[in-house]
Amino acid sequence: MIISHIILKNWRNFISVDVKLGDRVFVVGPNACGKSNFLDVFRFLRDIAKPGGGLQKAVSERGGVSKIRCLSARRYPVIEIEVHLSEYSNHDPKWKYAIGIKQQKGGSNPPILSYERVWKDNEQILNRPNEQDDEDKLRKTQTHLEQINANVEFREIAKFFESVLYLHLVPQLLRYPDAFSGSGMSEDPFGRSFLERITKTSERTRKSRLTKIENTLRSVVPQLKHLTDIKDEMGVPHLEAVYEHWRPDAGKQREDQFSDGTLRLIGLFWSLLETDSLLLLEEPELSLNAAIIKKLPSLMHRMQRQKKRQIILTTHSADLLEDQGIGSEEILLLTPSPEGTKITPASSIDNVQYLLEGGLSIADAVLPLTKPSEINKLELHL
Repeated sequence: MIISHIILKNWRNFISVDVKLGDRVFVVGPNACGKSNFLDVFRFLRDIAKPGGGLQKAVSERGGVSKIRCLSARRYPVIEIEVHLSEYSNHDPKWKYAIGIKQQKGGSNPPILSYERVWKDNEQILNRPNEQDDEDKLRKTQTHLEQINANVEFREIAKFFESVLYLHLVPQLLRYPDAFSGSGMSEDPFGRSFLERITKTSERTRKSRLTKIENTLRSVVPQLKHLTDIKDEMGVPHLEAVYEHWRPDAGKQREDQFSDGTLRLIGLFWSLLETDSLLLLEEPELSLNAAIIKKLPSLMHRMQRQKKRQIILTTHSADLLEDQGIGSEEILLLTPSPEGTKITPASSIDNVQYLLEGGLSIADAVLPLTKPSEINKLELHL
């Protein structure tokens, strides 16, 4: 399944969003416009649905209702999220899930449900609050989505949300995990425990994936071969590769000697191979050579066909968006305004369509619209 439609009200930067989503979505916009916050709505639903998660934890980890409620919402108190799940893009939704969240009066009180609704094939099968919720107010602090005894009729939605995958691998965290204090985030979004995640995969699957990654890396990382996972004398997992040099005996290197780009590519390729769930990628072009970046959209498209999965990614990269296979319907343009950030499909912007018909790429047609309006003043104040 894919998320084919999303409707937001008062979520972080966004007062109102109502857009369709396809198999592949490129989210573009200037800095600080809300690209990461848009991705976070899918992580938020995952954090509600996953074991050990739930509404209270998902809101608390984000600093409370006041941190996720749009500052431009003024007096309207409810944060609203609605997603439509379809088997394929442009198909009617099989499921719809909608949730409204607000802060109980009193400041320190926990967030509660304003509503929770589920439809299957356009027939509503859940509508909360119900009589039991009204009789026991504490019930409104939990969703049915997070409760296995309550989501029986729509557990397919819970399983879908639970499987959402996000990885924005930070090479320094992977190389030196012990240098960063604290327990880290439960979902490990920045790859601190990425090697443990690899090790926990069954041996057959792990070896198969690493072989595929090695074969792919050899075309872009000079002299690399024999990528494998090992454990040191203390049982700590590592990645190891052989780098061929002029010396007769090739030199072995571990992940702390890999380049940032190599580590980012390994994390990206592993994520593409890992599951068939919704994959969220944040600026996958970071640390990569321009020639590699240009190949990423076609690589993702090929992997999508094999896995039948949806990918939503943010990017600033002209190299990535030069790919002629990217359609304007795949681009969401984020534009800041005094009334919150607006999201517009590039396919609905007449000037973009005119430029594309004239032979320009998506990068040429869309990225100029993401330029800060006062960029020419940048050098005046330093």
